[in-house]
Order: sequence, then C-alpha cells, then structure tokens
Amino acid sequence: MEPLVTTYLEMRSLEQFLPKRCGDVRFQIREERERDWRLNRDLYFRVGDQWEWIDKRPWTDAQWQDYATTPELRTFAAYYDDSLAGYYELRRDTEGGVEIAYFGLLPEFIGRGLGGVLLTSAIEEAWRMSPKRVWVHTCNRDHPQALANYQARGMVVYKVEETEP
Repeated sequence: MEPLVTTYLEMRSLEQFLPKRCGDVRFQIREERERDWRLNRDLYFRVGDQWEWIDKRPWTDAQWQDYATTPELRTFAAYYDDSLAGYYELRRDTEGGVEIAYFGLLPEFIGRGLGGVLLTSAIEEAWRMSPKRVWVHTCNRDHPQALANYQARGMVVYKVEETEP
C-alpha cells in the first residue's frame, strides 16, 4: 500500500477566491438548520465510502450526536432536483479559522462539473463566518481532482504530510 499523503490548503483573504458558478438551477445548496446527526452520519458514509473515509466509521450514535450538534459545526446539503447530491461541513476552529471539515458529492453526481460549484459555496459560506482563514485538508485517497479543485478556487498549499501505511 502506498503512503498516505495529506495536503493542507488555506485561503487567508477573500481576494484569493476564484469562484465557479453554475447555470443549472436544478443544483441547489442549503444549510441544514434543523440539526439531525443522522444526516451527517449518513452523508459521511455515502460520500466517504468510495474514498475509504475511516476516521468516524467506529463512532456510536451518541458520538455522532455530540459531533453534529456542536455550535462550531454547520452542515450544508446539495440537491439536484430533489435528490441529495452531496454536502459539506464547516467547523470553526480554536484559532479563528473555519475548516471545510468534510466535503464531497455522492457517486452518481461526480463528473458533472458540480464539485467546483459546491466548493465555491463552501468557501463563500466559510468567509461569511468572518474567519482569519479558510482551510481544508485532502489526501491522495480522495477524488483524483480534489486537490486541483481546491487550488482552482484559489486555495494555497501550506503543509504536506506523508504517513507510512
């Protein structure tokens, strides 16, 4: 198995931002204001399964509930027509930043040009929280275009870590 390479990216100014717009009115993103930990859990598994997200797989329902209801976390779901298409979570950190904690599309919506639009929404919503910076991390086990998408929106690499399997 190849080493895990984790890349950390950030945006320290809104002037760095390069948005990608969508003319397709059927693709809509909205904040899930009625907090339901089951939505966070289900999207984590549905989006992350193909990328082998494993950090939260062993969590209990109580752990999911604690995580999803913390005031620092906001959850946004993407819909195509009335079908759930993907999501992102924004989490305020202890240093005045906002992390794009989880981000992705469901498998059937990948390859339609929606990833850049979803990321545009995530970055815009993160900046509305008045942070010092917006940041994210990705790895070589995520979608092959994930890193390029973050960079295309104006995010800059600030750290790379390699971990042996």
